[in-house]
Amino acid sequence: MKKNVHVTPKGNNWQVKTANSSKAYKVVSTQKEAISIGRNIATNNQSELLIHGKNGQIRAKDSYGNDKFPPKG
Repeated sequence: MKKNVHVTPKGNNWQVKTANSSKAYKVVSTQKEAISIGRNIATNNQSELLIHGKNGQIRAKDSYGNDKFPPKG
């Protein structure tokens, strides 16, 4: 099973982590940069990117794998 990639706040910075990982893959100063890094990892792993807001709640999801329920039309 492929691990989802999470972009989460870490103090005043943002981190990119894979699911169930205790250590961040990368810590950067902006969310935009973290999303870009996370998107590349999720694309390469054909997994899902979950973007968290400053409060820690998931605010967006993007799937880069084989979608079982692709959009119609």
